[in-house]
Amino acid sequence: MQKVLVVGAGNGGKAILKILRETESLTVIAVVDTNSDAPGILLAKSLGIATGTKWEEYITPDLDIIIEVTGDDDVFRSIRKSKWADTVLVPGTVAKLLADVFSEKENLISELKEQSYKHDLIFNSTDDGMIVVDTKNHITLFNKSAERIIGVSAWEAMGKNILEVIPTSRLPKILRSHRIEANKEQMLENGTKIITTRVPLLDESGKSVGAFAVFKDITEVVNLAEEITNLKSIQVMLQAIIHSSDEAISVVDENGRGTLINPAYTRLTGLKEDEVIGKPATADISEGESIHMQVLKTRRTFRGAKMRVGPNKKEVIVNVAPIIVDGRLQGSVGVIHDMSEIQSLTRELDRARQIIRTLEAKYLFDDIIGVSEEMEIAIGQAKLAAQTPATILLRGESGTGKELFAHAIHNGSDRKYNKFVRVNCAALSESLLESELFGYEEGAFSGARRGGKRGLFEEANNGSIFLDEIGEISLGTQAKLLRVLQEREIMKVGGTKPLPINVRIIAATNVNLEKAIMNGNFREDLYFRLNRMPIHISPLRNRREDIEPLCKFLIHKLNQEYGRNIEGITESALTKLKLYSWPGNVRELENILGRAMIFMKLHETWIDFSHLPELSDPGDKIGEINLPEPMSMKQPLSEQVEAFEANVLKETLKHHKGNKTAAAKSLGISIRSLYYKLEKYHLEDISMQ
Repeated sequence: MQKVLVVGAGNGGKAILKILRETESLTVIAVVDTNSDAPGILLAKSLGIATGTKWEEYITPDLDIIIEVTGDDDVFRSIRKSKWADTVLVPGTVAKLLADVFSEKENLISELKEQSYKHDLIFNSTDDGMIVVDTKNHITLFNKSAERIIGVSAWEAMGKNILEVIPTSRLPKILRSHRIEANKEQMLENGTKIITTRVPLLDESGKSVGAFAVFKDITEVVNLAEEITNLKSIQVMLQAIIHSSDEAISVVDENGRGTLINPAYTRLTGLKEDEVIGKPATADISEGESIHMQVLKTRRTFRGAKMRVGPNKKEVIVNVAPIIVDGRLQGSVGVIHDMSEIQSLTRELDRARQIIRTLEAKYLFDDIIGVSEEMEIAIGQAKLAAQTPATILLRGESGTGKELFAHAIHNGSDRKYNKFVRVNCAALSESLLESELFGYEEGAFSGARRGGKRGLFEEANNGSIFLDEIGEISLGTQAKLLRVLQEREIMKVGGTKPLPINVRIIAATNVNLEKAIMNGNFREDLYFRLNRMPIHISPLRNRREDIEPLCKFLIHKLNQEYGRNIEGITESALTKLKLYSWPGNVRELENILGRAMIFMKLHETWIDFSHLPELSDPGDKIGEINLPEPMSMKQPLSEQVEAFEANVLKETLKHHKGNKTAAAKSLGISIRSLYYKLEKYHLEDISMQ
């Protein structure tokens, strides 16, 4: 079944929602409109369909169709840019056309039903029997009173010759004579004596088009007497049936006063007979309009009406039908269904769906690509941190994968089944960030939402919250964040009572927090709280051995995005990538590979040296080193690269007179990596030459 999102909930959106509800192959996952009281939003809520004010929250890869009914071109273009490639976007013009067609269809059906109802009401509400025949003596109308008096059902009589149903009928003679016969007695085969009037039906030119008979059973008085005699016994039997039902039932008379309720009604509403019998139909209603009175006015059945009844304001669904005896309205009967349990289950289901929608931790530790010692150390620290409730600080340059680590830490912890909320602190202003993080009370500021708003910390309760770019928040917000870390509670904007929370904080920054403390831009006490479990993610230039596995992964990913079939990268291209310092880290590597794939010809399946752009690296210290003479072309490339790397290490150590810390810093690698490489190339004992 295909999933559909409706954006825009005006009258057009409401009409589209009705259309989609009648289509079994489509399911509406949500209706979105900036106006929470829009007609389509109200209808969606009544149908148990999710609603919202931001369509961006529902753009997911498994969404099949988006129907845009706002009529706003900017909204349409924004959706078209944000949607997934496989998602079909239906523009507002098409949606409006469908809505207009559906509206016209509903109007025509409504008009047809109205005319049919009036027709049936006229012919079936009277106590007089009515029969119409055409020029061939075939019956074309046979009302309910005719069924009752003659003893033949309409479906048996319709279309038959009148003499087959009533052998003594004089309607064929009326067709020939074109004369009226008024108040004539007639005896039917079933022994019923009637008084009938027969009238020819003529068109404007005087041509016969049929004949009409209206008749009354003159034994009705006798039958009425018998009914009165048996009325008491019938009433006793009816009450016994109603009282034995588990469905709550209430009956009112034609004036809208209660005449009967059953024990199930008392159990549901808490109202006894003396509080309902003889009282107006509104006596049991806490919220809503009396459906009994609407039925008595319209003589129509009402189904699925929502209201609250009784002193406990029990939420119920009511079905009410008119009681019509021999065409006369005698009252109405209502059956009441308890909806509190169903509503509770529906709310739980909606809550579960909301939680599922906000579970955005998509990555595991297995998704982190890296074989270098630095990356293995970082992953090991992250796995250890995931098993503790401690606050975690992810440090590293932009593009190194800090958010990937945050996802993996959440999914590797015992909080993985709860919410994972992401916040980019640098993307929000100070005032907005505070209200988003901690929420606000109703009336906290001008424009505050009615009823207030839950903050992201409250949303993430019992889960994890990822605060990216933590070094960019203001000192005021830092103070509130410190309170969260110390007291495990939050204070809403405009609030007076603290709210306890249980949230694991995963923070990330590419800012030098120590320098920010010295400059007065970051609180030292907050730094010590955040830095309890620091994890440093090395830049790509310090772990060049990760470039090859990263290339394999990124090429596979880009193949799926671009629809290409690139098999891999050549050794010469890989060497070029390894010699670059990657200031943009993995994000820049993906950009370079993607650009190369875009400009490759369709028959090319390997990324070669020539496909890569110029990778200028003005800050690279290698340029200061004396490079060796070109080696023999017969030597394998891997050996040439190792020889080149060994020579760079040797020259760098000589330049810094054997100071390994300075050498590692100038090469842009960690001291641990330097020792590893020195051991690899047997350069541990190099002296200050």
